[in-house]
Amino acid sequence: MRITTDEDEADGFTVLSAQLTGFDGAHLRATGLVDVYRAVAVEQLGADLFGRLLCERGRPARDLDGDLLDAARAVTFLWYTGSWPGPPPFVVSPRAYAQGLAWTAAGLVAPATAPAGYGSWAERPAEVRGL
Repeated sequence: MRITTDEDEADGFTVLSAQLTGFDGAHLRATGLVDVYRAVAVEQLGADLFGRLLCERGRPARDLDGDLLDAARAVTFLWYTGSWPGPPPFVVSPRAYAQGLAWTAAGLVAPATAPAGYGSWAERPAEVRGL
């Protein structure tokens, strides 16, 4: 039996999250939310299901079923929205909302999180490259 550390678990969670979201590990770590999301996932899924999900990293998500598929969907939802899907659903934090991958994928900034100044709504958004 191998004893894992929090760092090993964080690395495993980052690899799993990259696989589920399509964003690379560096991008996910840059959000500063890996440890926060890992803690939320452990709390909401339970240590056993979370551990089983981590063991599935590298396996195509389409091959998961039952509780593992639901857990993978919840973690993906968490990264994209900054919210846990529930029950009951909840937003993890204002920072999690602002860092949601949905905004990055759409080339946007989360509404009400970065003031752009008077009249900025009238300007065309900058093109997003590299996604």
